Amino acid sequence: MKAIVYTKYGPPDVLQLKEVEKPAPKNNEVLVKVHAASVNYGDLPVLSGEPLQRLMGGGLLKPRHKILGDDIAGRVEAVGENVEQFQPGDEVFGNSNFGAFAEYACAKEDLLVLKPVSMTFEQAAAIPLAAITALNGLRDKGQIEPEQKVLIIGASGGVGTFAVQIAKSFGAEVTGVCSTKKVDMVRSIGADHVIDYKQEDFTESGQQYDLILALGGYHSLSDYRRALSPEGIYVCAGGTYAQYFQALLLGPFISMTGSKKMGSMYGNPNQKDFVFLIALFEAGKVVPVIDRCYQLDEVPEALRYLEEGNAQGKVVITVEQNFGS
Repeated sequence: MKAIVYTKYGPPDVLQLKEVEKPAPKNNEVLVKVHAASVNYGDLPVLSGEPLQRLMGGGLLKPRHKILGDDIAGRVEAVGENVEQFQPGDEVFGNSNFGAFAEYACAKEDLLVLKPVSMTFEQAAAIPLAAITALNGLRDKGQIEPEQKVLIIGASGGVGTFAVQIAKSFGAEVTGVCSTKKVDMVRSIGADHVIDYKQEDFTESGQQYDLILALGGYHSLSDYRRALSPEGIYVCAGGTYAQYFQALLLGPFISMTGSKKMGSMYGNPNQKDFVFLIALFEAGKVVPVIDRCYQLDEVPEALRYLEEGNAQGKVVITVEQNFGS
């Protein structure tokens, strides 16, 4: 099969399209013929070999996983002997935990779900990590409630576009923060208010929010704390490592000094939440925003585009039609 492979850390230029052996599913795994995958910001530090990624099992001197990509959508090709939920021919999507930028990828049975007929493979591939991160940040960590004032920083990105729609589905009053050229798009997906951060600093407006979901940005924790209502919650689910670890390490201490809560989180893909998101999709409350699609051999270009920060919504890789295999 063809796959996008890298054997050394570096920029997207180190990625190469190569012929590699098709993977075989383990007992609890499903082999998926990939029709579409999507790129995430998390792919970039893994590719470049940032120190934290190396220490977390990515490989100290060279990549341990040769094929990037976590989000997949496609048809089941084969199943491991312990798999009970799927059979060959089923259309599925979910999380492969590496290996998605290829014609075939393996995924654990409990990280996949049947794809609705009304959902395209590209839409399905856009969902897993981004939508789960938005849902976990708002519902689980942020404890979102109807009529709350919710601020989403980075509202125009892959996670942010899901977050705006999911927050609206919970009945919140949503304010999105994004750059000038993305204001109209964020408003079009349901945001009640949109702040152009190039024109206005929300931390200086005096407005307070019940929940702040930060997917980017550069403000200090004290700035975010000031923008919270008395019982407000701040959740960092993106941005730089410095910002994330500031929230991870200092957030719990700040939370102990008053009624405002601050912390960080990572998305946790799982079947139950995929089913929840499918219900929102079928109800017309959440629709994946896809900026553009690239072919499998264009993964380096897709990652460069994402890195530049111009994407509005998700960047998707269309795999199946590339080689007709």
